[in-house]
Amino acid sequence: MRKIVTGLCSIILLAACNGSSKDAGLTEEDLTAKGLLQGIWMDDETEMPMMRIDGDTIYYADPQNAPVMFKVVHDTLYVYGNEPARYKIDRQTEYSFWFHSLADEIIKMHKSDNAEDSLAFTNGEVEVIPTAPEVIKKDSIVLYKGTRYRGYVYINPSKMKVTKTSYSENGYSVDNVYYDNVIHICVYEGRKMLYGQDITKKVFSGIFPEAFLSQTILSDMNFTGVSSKGYHYQAILRIPESSVSNLVNMIIDFNNKLSIKKAE
Repeated sequence: MRKIVTGLCSIILLAACNGSSKDAGLTEEDLTAKGLLQGIWMDDETEMPMMRIDGDTIYYADPQNAPVMFKVVHDTLYVYGNEPARYKIDRQTEYSFWFHSLADEIIKMHKSDNAEDSLAFTNGEVEVIPTAPEVIKKDSIVLYKGTRYRGYVYINPSKMKVTKTSYSENGYSVDNVYYDNVIHICVYEGRKMLYGQDITKKVFSGIFPEAFLSQTILSDMNFTGVSSKGYHYQAILRIPESSVSNLVNMIIDFNNKLSIKKAE
């Protein structure tokens, strides 16, 4: 059931199919049309709950789909998710709502008259997906000029949220929310700690576009060695539940100054 609900609900969150949704800010909103949309909407074909509209917000039956703000201007539905989108409305009455998807299909819904359909929705709380359910500890030993160094990495789950927009092969999109990680790294020479620091994704803002960085998590970190330049680490930034990732080389010099460079 969940797969169908996710696929249907995500239609609402399509990438901007007819231009930028910013156009809605220049025209007065149709409050009558918005009023007609209040309530729970069912898919005409499956009779499954698709979305609940309350005020200015669309809520989805899949608890992992983030709620979004919306407007109706003329014959267009503007949705302000992680990536704003707009959809042409084909038909709207008090009990039916049809609109065009990016796949050029007409999505047909009807308003529910069954109070039990509200049980398909949470109270606006998004089920956040953890990327590291518990602290992960990694230990590496390297030798440099006859001296033994030991590097520790602690991958710590955090409450920092990352919203990722994904797309189906038909162009459907959906916003899911994940928890990012904070990674603590430290280097020891024997029992003497030479360096210790918490690393978050923010340190990489100078080498990646914000649009990419905002949808990634700091998923891993490896201590790779010591040289005359300092202590070497390699970080992994990954888009959740995908194969898309980037490696970043990090060097912490002996004055504890951090330099970073995208791995080639």
